[in-house]
Amino acid sequence: MVLTLVTGCAGPRLATNDRDAGLSIERLLVLEQARDALGTPYRWGGASSGGLDCSGLVLVSYRAAGLQVPRTANKQYQALPAIDAARPGDLLFFGRGSRASHVGIYAGDGQMIHAPGRGRNVTTTSLNLDYWQKRFLGAAAPAP
Repeated sequence: MVLTLVTGCAGPRLATNDRDAGLSIERLLVLEQARDALGTPYRWGGASSGGLDCSGLVLVSYRAAGLQVPRTANKQYQALPAIDAARPGDLLFFGRGSRASHVGIYAGDGQMIHAPGRGRNVTTTSLNLDYWQKRFLGAAAPAP
């Protein structure tokens, strides 16, 4: 199944590709770690089971797969290889202008796992929401 989500005419297109059934072991490990983090409380600067921020969730999920990524959402956005369509395990970046202020892990089926902010827990959310479509900056594929 290919799911394509489109933003307004001025922004980039958020496209996903769920057709490729064969995911690498690294992608599977990233997704497993991210799913294990569901329910973990948000903590700014957090990168442990005691609390996670959005980029901390990415950091620990990719570390579980033996992959290194930069610490902050914007550094991840600037440093990692951009892609046209996200597959499960890829990163989705959100913000305004050219600065990423939020990152999530594409889980497949139009869903993202992310740490949404203070007072909330790591959760999944639909990418069909206008909120995400309007703020989408791009996607990256740090996992093979």
